[in-house]
Amino acid sequence: METKGILTVVSGFSGAGKGTLMHALLQRYPDRYALSISATTRQPREGEADGREYFFKTKDEFEKMIAKDELIEYARYVENYYGTPRAYVEEMLEAGKDVILEIEVQGAMKVKKAFPDTLLLFVTPPTAEELKKRLTGRGTETAEVIGSRLCRAAEEAEGMGQYDYLIVNDKLDVCVEEMHGIIQGEHCRNFRNTQFMEKIKQDLQELKGE
Repeated sequence: METKGILTVVSGFSGAGKGTLMHALLQRYPDRYALSISATTRQPREGEADGREYFFKTKDEFEKMIAKDELIEYARYVENYYGTPRAYVEEMLEAGKDVILEIEVQGAMKVKKAFPDTLLLFVTPPTAEELKKRLTGRGTETAEVIGSRLCRAAEEAEGMGQYDYLIVNDKLDVCVEEMHGIIQGEHCRNFRNTQFMEKIKQDLQELKGE
């Protein structure tokens, strides 16, 4: 069977628990998954290491990556670039790892265009009220910031229908297994196994003729 990994893009509202969910998945199945590492021109924060949290680049280095088509997608936020390096993703996929990329809706569509076989997952809390409760419960953001995040969530909700699967993040353990099951189930999809199917058909024809 095909051993190449699957590129999975995970999007969702701020406060939906995407980061917690993905880190729990990687912790539970470390040999199965790799988390895509973004490149950025922002300065490293305390405790961050190059090649672990991000690939830290200068503006000049990043713009050279754009010119050489070395990024699957990129965007600019508040004077800094963020993007997904193509080489790292392709290397992990060839090694048989399922690569998970956390990215917003617009970026997800760019990835899908570059890699049509990408699996798109959207993570949401069970209700809008629960989302507000989680954002408020963080205790790190002002009412104004929470309001702007809820407005952004309302906009992002319009793109949910473009995703392959919707994952309701209610109980973390259940959600981790659900996500794992979806991604592993994808390996059995016909369009991901055309070479295997052609080979077995050919082998059966040969056996029939013996």
